[in-house]
Amino acid sequence: MTETILILGGTKEAAALAADLIRDHPDWRVVTSLAGRTREPKPVAGEVRIGGFGGAEGLADYMRAQHVTRLIDATHPFATTISQNAKRAAQQAGVRLETRMRPPWRREPGDKWIEVASLEEARDAIPAGSRVLLALGRQHIAPFADRPDVHFVVRMVDPPETPLALPDHDLVIGLPGAVAKEEAALLIKHRVTHIVCRNSGGSGAYAKIEAARALGLPVIMVNRQET
Repeated sequence: MTETILILGGTKEAAALAADLIRDHPDWRVVTSLAGRTREPKPVAGEVRIGGFGGAEGLADYMRAQHVTRLIDATHPFATTISQNAKRAAQQAGVRLETRMRPPWRREPGDKWIEVASLEEARDAIPAGSRVLLALGRQHIAPFADRPDVHFVVRMVDPPETPLALPDHDLVIGLPGAVAKEEAALLIKHRVTHIVCRNSGGSGAYAKIEAARALGLPVIMVNRQET
């Protein structure tokens, strides 16, 4: 039976899923939706749609208009708004919903994690005078502008369109290092004393956790919240 699959993507796992579906079911239509935050996203197999839908109602309307038969939520584990919209839209449109959520990282021997529940708690957990790798998307750094006593190292895939609000920071443009050795070199170069990140899980950004473990650096880890 021919299907039209809509994947809510933007993750490494979503891209792999699209490729697998097209390989195994060449007669299916596979559409991957990307939020559009990255200027030059990596190629994805099948069709690609960029941009928002306009909430749950807009997503439901799109699925009806495109005759979507299955919706797969493979978004970032912290993309709670789109995941909530996906649940409501699937109910409204009568479309089967599957959720592909990668598991969180688990603390390993040697990890020095300070686990917190929010970005605000992460901000408050940073000791004064620290040098912090802020491994967050640009839309999540605003709470840290209240810490002029901290030097931040901010890594982004694309240069910001406007200056960052952080009072004291270095900006690093590029993807995370693929292996711990690369991440450790970055941490040493910028004399980083702490890392702030979210527990995203997966392998794509885990090298910094391994590097922190090897260097004995504390990681202020924002845990996932139940939705």
